Amino acid sequence: LPDKSAWKSDTEPFKRGEVAGFEEIIKTFIRDAEINEQDIRKLDSFAFTESQREAFIRYLFSVLTDSDWLSTENHFDEDNFNARIGTTSLQVDMLTDKLEEEFSKKSKDGEINILRNNARDKARHQADMPCGFYSLALPTGMGKTLTSVAWALRHAKKNALKRIIIVLPYINIIDQTAQTLKDIFGEEWVLEHHSNYNESASEEREEPESCSPLKKRKELACENWDYPIIVTTTVQFFESIFSNRPSKCRKIHNIAESVVIFDEVQTLPKEIILPTLKMLRDIKDVMNTSFLFCTATQPAFEKREGFDGIDNIYPLIEDSAVLYEKTKRVEHHLLNDLNPIDNSELLEAVMKTNNSALVIFNTKKVALEFYSAARSEGDWEKKHHLSTAMCPAHRKAAIKDIRNDLAAKKKILVVSTQLIEAGVDFDFPVVFRAMAPLEAIIQSAGRCNREGALGEMGGDVFLFKLQDSGMPDKTYAACAGHAEELVKQDISRLHDHKIFNEYYAQVIRLYVDPDKLKINEIREKFKFKTVNDSYRLIDKPAEGLYIYNYNDESRQLLHSLEHKEFLSKDDYRKMQAYTVQAYKYFILKNSEMCKTMPQGFMVWYGNYDPETGISLAPIEADKLVV
Repeated sequence: LPDKSAWKSDTEPFKRGEVAGFEEIIKTFIRDAEINEQDIRKLDSFAFTESQREAFIRYLFSVLTDSDWLSTENHFDEDNFNARIGTTSLQVDMLTDKLEEEFSKKSKDGEINILRNNARDKARHQADMPCGFYSLALPTGMGKTLTSVAWALRHAKKNALKRIIIVLPYINIIDQTAQTLKDIFGEEWVLEHHSNYNESASEEREEPESCSPLKKRKELACENWDYPIIVTTTVQFFESIFSNRPSKCRKIHNIAESVVIFDEVQTLPKEIILPTLKMLRDIKDVMNTSFLFCTATQPAFEKREGFDGIDNIYPLIEDSAVLYEKTKRVEHHLLNDLNPIDNSELLEAVMKTNNSALVIFNTKKVALEFYSAARSEGDWEKKHHLSTAMCPAHRKAAIKDIRNDLAAKKKILVVSTQLIEAGVDFDFPVVFRAMAPLEAIIQSAGRCNREGALGEMGGDVFLFKLQDSGMPDKTYAACAGHAEELVKQDISRLHDHKIFNEYYAQVIRLYVDPDKLKINEIREKFKFKTVNDSYRLIDKPAEGLYIYNYNDESRQLLHSLEHKEFLSKDDYRKMQAYTVQAYKYFILKNSEMCKTMPQGFMVWYGNYDPETGISLAPIEADKLVV
């Protein structure tokens, strides 16, 4: 999809009658397609705003592009076209029965389980409403995912919607959610889709390798989302609906007439929140799609003075505040009254708890510094580190080890960045959190006494400020500063259900331009390419570094791929497990450790610490590449 100005320039010769036979082509098209011209004119009667017209053009372009690609595939690659036929529609009654069977297996005893079941029943009773915007605000550990799916199935049946799309903020929690749904509904009902390792390298689809019919069908369904239940990332979802590229736009018409569930919506970047909400409003109005916002910390997305948000967001549970009060499981403390401390003072405070502890920092650098300081200290049975400096396979293994250690009641220390705060369901008696925006503070508390097993005393969450620690960016720092003012005034307000809504509205008003790049204005001028170039969930583009020295499997995989002329999607999927995202300045600074392969991807041949990930330490001689 080009910008309107480029399109007008390209079509001027047709309008001026300089293209011979064009009028006859139009007549032939209408006759062959059996289109009634009066039906086309009926579109003029739609009371579309400019942005809704823009969204409608995206929908039409999606239908046209997907139909064209499928028609071409049917002609040139009949095997692939036929492989798609096995895709079934959303069988609501059957899937609901399977979900109810899963609920019947869960314990109904204990206050938390009773509250969880009551919340699910209340949500389901709100499912017979028309398509619109809904919210499910539940404390962490209250089963938001399955409650939202139960509501979505019933809502889809009431409104004849075609699929359920679950959108998650991070790739590392997709596996967990997708596997839960596959275990309940069956592998064949759930499509797991996030960005391919080399998604931008080609507009053309790779030839799927020889595989089972189901795997092949899923690979093909990732192209256009023609599948009953889809689990994907916020990056994949939003950068598709704002894209002008045919390969990404193919999905848009299958987002129409769907239920879209956003988990952890507080993670959406504040600088582009207005164009994000505007696009969702247009999709709801033009494409008859419902949206459910799920979070323990619901942002203020509603329309108000100075904020052109959503007119009406209907809560599935009216008395959420009561649930938050009844599920109070932690006490918050300000370490050293939030006066800055150093790593040694922080480590001493953590050791004084004489318990398993989770310590969360705002940046990889600071987390690594503290972990290095703690390596030889304390009497913990094991110490773990988690950050995006570790490749996905490494993080997945570390998370599994941590869960096993917690289940075995081992005394452990976990040092992590904020990646742990969305969807990683650890349960620690003690959590330390570096001062951060309010949503991060509340999410970190969800990793403490999650199941309420510590009795009336509950768990302990300590907020601290570290000397010279730095913040990820200016907006993050401003929001953290505002949160600090709030907790210093009255730390007990962290248990107030309404505090986050108020906080979100305040930081948007005081510190953030919610449409920094004027994307809403650009959309109304039909500048599709400019919108595509402007809308980014990740502001600092990173590049994938394949980690050669993670383990024997990572080395063997590279050796099996390095002489291939072309890599398949399956190859890229395998590589993803051993890939770390690095900023360009890091790659330039350490270019002697990086090598660009003929296929276009980059390999890190430098050191890789088995505990902390990508490392600048000298590499062992037996791992050098000759």
